[in-house]
Parts: sequence; structure tokens; C-alpha cells
Amino acid sequence: MLKRIFSSFAVAVLVGLIPVAGLALGPYSQDFETLVQADPSALANDGWWVFGNVFDPAGGYLYGYGPFPAPNHNVAFCQIVIGEGGAEQGAQQLVVFSDYESEEHANGNIIESNVFQEQTIEAGDVGSAWIFEFQAKRGNIEGGSTAHAFIKTLDPGAGHTLTNFITVDMTSIPTTWTGAALGIIIDPSLDGQILQFGFMNTASNYEGSGIFYDNINFRLNTVDVPAGSAAVGATLHQNYPNPFNPKTQIAFALDRPGNVDISVFDLAGRRIATLHQGELGVGEHNVTWNGRTSAGSPAPAGQYMYVLKTATGQVSRSMVLLK
Repeated sequence: MLKRIFSSFAVAVLVGLIPVAGLALGPYSQDFETLVQADPSALANDGWWVFGNVFDPAGGYLYGYGPFPAPNHNVAFCQIVIGEGGAEQGAQQLVVFSDYESEEHANGNIIESNVFQEQTIEAGDVGSAWIFEFQAKRGNIEGGSTAHAFIKTLDPGAGHTLTNFITVDMTSIPTTWTGAALGIIIDPSLDGQILQFGFMNTASNYEGSGIFYDNINFRLNTVDVPAGSAAVGATLHQNYPNPFNPKTQIAFALDRPGNVDISVFDLAGRRIATLHQGELGVGEHNVTWNGRTSAGSPAPAGQYMYVLKTATGQVSRSMVLLK
């Protein structure tokens, strides 16, 4: 089912997950306590949007619908609820679930619902790192239903192609509150693209799919790996494929010979894998990352930075490992 999630979402981006008017990147925080639980427009007024996609039982794409301002009721996408929290969560929470108003459920089709906030990346955002963090607990999710939290970026200059898809699987989280987080570093290739963060799930045959969320924060993060720094005489290309699974190729060029270090780092600035250390000559070079750490264990799905360091400085780009 996880494989279906990734392939379905990629199709959705290409054929119908239409962006809405966004803002330059900025912090967002919500504990849902000040929103009026009985107001059907409460979530829409807070900037939440929804988009639905329908797939046949085999995972073939049928159609998409939206975006629409997020509803606040108990039959489609999302709702503010009362009494599902503890001391940290307060009185009101957000629950995200499938679009049960869609009659396609009855045909055994798969309904993919997306509930999200959207912003626009600008040149001034390049080099910054952002964290999407929240608390969550399992609701009535059942059967073949799945749930994920996500950050994704879309390129409006290339038909809104998906350029990053970073997720945390929420399908089997506990029925007690737990914290989760995912992050992204804004590299130069993302200037002008759309960034969305939020929650998605799939369900069919009217099976339950609810997950509760609270204490949501989208904020700047400080990492130890500088993004967008300069290495004179060196060019670092975007890895291909990206996103990738199980391996990806990284190409770079040197205008002068010298000692080179090209390595993979996580968003906390920890070195995950060293791809090359040593002397290289002038010209084009390629290295491959197999998605594993230097110790040989599989790296978790998510976003990573690859950094090319020479005697004149360093330059970095981001990539996304899927599982």
C-alpha cells in the first residue's frame, strides 16, 4: 500500500493537484484553540485547502477535484473536534480523513484526500531550512486505509511537476499522542516553486481513515550544512533521478584539479555517507549514492543534502529518498 501512495501522489501532482495562491515562506503555528469549532469555514479562514484524487482498485488514476477551501464537517476531508487531546493539546484538535461524500468509495475506488497549507518560495528563501512539526494520534483508521504527513514542492514552470515529496507514515501510530517532524532545505533550484505542507490519506469502501493532529508548527530550522555556498571552479548538478529509490547519480565538474570531498548529510547536519574523498582531475565526474549510510544500513526516507567541498569552498543541493 505504501508503494501505491507514492505512485498515486506523483500522478496527482502531474494531472490535477492544482496550487492555490500562496505566500512567501513564513512561519505558521496552530493549536486550533482559537478557531470556532462550529464554524464551517474555520479551517478555510485559517488558510487550509483540500484536494481529492480518485484511483481505481488497481491504482490507476481516474480524476482529481479541487483545490477547495477546507471544509469543517465530519464527512469530507477534515474537521475541528473537541475532547481528543491531553494536557498539551487542549480542548480542540484537527482530524483528517477521507472524502466520504465521494460516492466512488462504493465502487471500491481509492479516494486520496489532501489537506494542506501552501506558500511560495522566493529567492530570499534559498539556503534556509524549514521544519514541519506536529503532534498526532491514531483515530479510526482501519482496513486498507493509509495516512501520511508531507512536505512537497511543485514547479509551476514545468506543469507543476513534483520536485520534492517528503513524508512521515502516520498509518500505524499509537492511539496516544506522539510527536513527529519532517524538514526541507531550500536549494537554488526551488526558487519560484510552490511549497505545501499538510496531511493526506487514502481509503476505499467507506473504511475509517481518521488521524488526529495538533500543535502544528512550520518554522525555520538551523542546520550545520550551508546551502548555496560557493566553490570556485566547481559545478554541482542536480542528482538524477530525484526523488529516487534505490539509488541516484550525482554529477559534478571541476575547472581545476584538487582534493574533493562529496558527501551526504541529513537535515540535522550529520554526515550520512561519504561518496568520494581524494584527488580528482579537471572535467566531469559522477558518483552514485545507493541510499545507504557509511555503515551499510538503509537510510530512512526523506530529504538529504549532498555537499561538494573543494579547497575553494563548498556547494550543496538537496535530494529526496523514497521508500
